[in-house]
Amino acid sequence: MGKKQVRQVRQQMRKVQPKTAGSNAPGASRKQRERYVQSGGMLQGYAPEYVMRIGYVSIGIAALCLVIIATCLILIRELYGWPDAVAASVAWVLPIALLASFVGPGFRLALKDRKVEPRLVQGQLVGASSVSTSMGLGMMMVQTRGGVEQYLVPPARLKQVPGNQVNVVLTVTPNLKHVKSVGVMGQRMVGRVEPPVPPVMRRLQLLPVLTPLALAVAAILGDDVVALLPIEPSALHAVLAVLAGTALGAAVYGVSFLLQRRMMEEVQALVPRT
Repeated sequence: MGKKQVRQVRQQMRKVQPKTAGSNAPGASRKQRERYVQSGGMLQGYAPEYVMRIGYVSIGIAALCLVIIATCLILIRELYGWPDAVAASVAWVLPIALLASFVGPGFRLALKDRKVEPRLVQGQLVGASSVSTSMGLGMMMVQTRGGVEQYLVPPARLKQVPGNQVNVVLTVTPNLKHVKSVGVMGQRMVGRVEPPVPPVMRRLQLLPVLTPLALAVAAILGDDVVALLPIEPSALHAVLAVLAGTALGAAVYGVSFLLQRRMMEEVQALVPRT
């Protein structure tokens, strides 16, 4: 066997070597969550202007919650005392915390994107779809020098993307990774056929939005309803109110977790097996 043949065999062996699977260690999962939050979390891919509007609405909702907390401290204290008033107010802190964790990271990145120029991403189109796990956004996969990168793209900008592998140029904001424009270089030989969207994908898009809302409503109802009941003594009253809100919130979270796992199994069943 000549040197040239040996070189070819070694190259083939390198190509067929399996890639190392991602670690499932807690540290790896924590890093993935940190990267997800640093990229905007559930607001990644949306336009900075849209994210800022969501942020301003969230600030208004948080201010309203603070007003309700002050009202509970004043009115319920007159009826049942300080322990029950504090217990009734605690539930209204949850919406503020949820808004800060879900909207806050994306809002900060949107403020940064307003002050910087978008960057250009050039590569070969690998695949595109007008539906993704994010509501109102499609998906595009591009082979760049750094590897295959995935971008969330508004469906209107995917209409010009063909089905064949062509070179594309994306204009992307550096922080939220919002795709502002899509350019296609080369012949559009094959039209992209969009399969019908499975109903489970629509439900999966709504779940990240409905879960925090249902969680906050359940915790507030469980806490405040018990807090308004005439129960003595005051310390026991406060403990029961907090426990009721916690129990209802945990129940909603458990149901949401089971629904998400079931939906993901349905989505994986739709993927064609090779």
